Amino acid sequence: MAAPTSAGVAGSTGPSGDLRAGAPAPLAACVTTWGSLPEARPGLVAGPLTNLRSGQHACFDRLVVDLRGKAPGYRVAYVDALVQQGSGVVYPVRGGAKIKITVNAPSYDANGTVVYQPANPAEAVPVGGYRTLRQVRWMGSFEGYSEFGVGVRARLPFRVFTLTDATGSRLVVDVAHTWR
Repeated sequence: MAAPTSAGVAGSTGPSGDLRAGAPAPLAACVTTWGSLPEARPGLVAGPLTNLRSGQHACFDRLVVDLRGKAPGYRVAYVDALVQQGSGVVYPVRGGAKIKITVNAPSYDANGTVVYQPANPAEAVPVGGYRTLRQVRWMGSFEGYSEFGVGVRARLPFRVFTLTDATGSRLVVDVAHTWR
């Protein structure tokens, strides 16, 4: 499945491509067009990631990675183990399945100054009470790539897309609540 662009996300984006709060994608989109195979887009960017946030919607839980500059390349995939690049450290997460998110952007700026470092890497963003997400773990940044490990309830369909505006870009990962 090809990753949709902001224009291809029916029901969840406004005319400018920005996400509209409270306007979830139709349930049919979650169950008929999403999949559980890896999603990837090539390309490195110099603009660092600056924040990670999450949200709950009618048929999915969402993670948003904020970045300075243009949208990065990425790889999002279910994995058997969350192995950190470079060190080989294996990270545990809560949940019945694991998703590894690799963002082709560093967590530091051109001067080497860290611009993203969660207070608690094991709980990079709070997801307690979410229907699908169980844990989001910051795994670090290595040679221009940054990684998150996501524990989910089960291996469920997901979609990945990017949004860009005048202030930067966002990598969005939505994980459905159910297969239906």
